[in-house]
Order: sequence, then C-alpha cells, then structure tokens
Amino acid sequence: MRAVIQRVSSASVTVDGRVTGRVGKGYLVLLGVGEGDTGEDCRRIADKLLRLRIFPDENDKINLSLADVGGGLLIVSQFTLYADCRKGNRPSFTQAAKPDTAERLYEYFVEYCKGSGTHTETGVVGADMKVELLNDGPFTVILE
Repeated sequence: MRAVIQRVSSASVTVDGRVTGRVGKGYLVLLGVGEGDTGEDCRRIADKLLRLRIFPDENDKINLSLADVGGGLLIVSQFTLYADCRKGNRPSFTQAAKPDTAERLYEYFVEYCKGSGTHTETGVVGADMKVELLNDGPFTVILE
C-alpha cells in the first residue's frame, strides 16, 4: 500500500462536473493498493497517517497532527502509484491490486479513517477525476 499525503489548505475532487469530495485544512491522500495488501496494511497506514505531526505549532515547529488542527481528509484512489517505468516508455501496473480487491481495501481504509472521527471525503474509484488542491508548504509525505 502506498499513500502520498499532501498537507493542504484546501482540496477537492470533481467527477463529471460534480464535486464528490472537498476539504479545507487537512490532507489530500492519494492511495494506491498493491498486490498482496491486506486490511492490516490499511490499518497500519491509516494509523500512521492520522498520527502524523506535520502541521506547524505556534512556534512554527512541525509538531501538530490532523486532529490537533481539526483538519479533514480527502482520500483519492490512485492505482498509478504502482506504475513500473523501468522498462520502455509505457508504465506497467502489474504490481497494483486487481480492481475489485483495490476497491474493497480502499473502502475499508476510508471507513477506518471515518471511524477515527476525522472528517473524511473521497473521490470515486475508477472514475476520471479532476483533483484540485492548494498545497500548504508545500509539504508532501509518502507512506508505504
């Protein structure tokens, strides 16, 4: 499982001209599910994500978590995080989980995050999504 976490001032996802998810201060999470990933992987990554301290405190020290700042999550499924570009010019996605498994684990991840009490919104799995964000920092972290 791979998660690209971007600290944002705001972010949104639009599908077919309709906003499906929007957050203010918080994280935009691009989530890729790999072959062999499990519910335990979802919980491990989500727990780490929810505890990350990457917001500045009153002394401008990176010391506050999502909960500390009352931030939200916008979680977007992105199988392309498993692109293998080592051979040729066309990426291979053989390391990405099959669509039904990926969607099931993505939904589990989302529900797990919602269960933490964190405001959580999503994109639409498999859709052509337009993602807009105002990256704060910029600050981007990758979890595997």
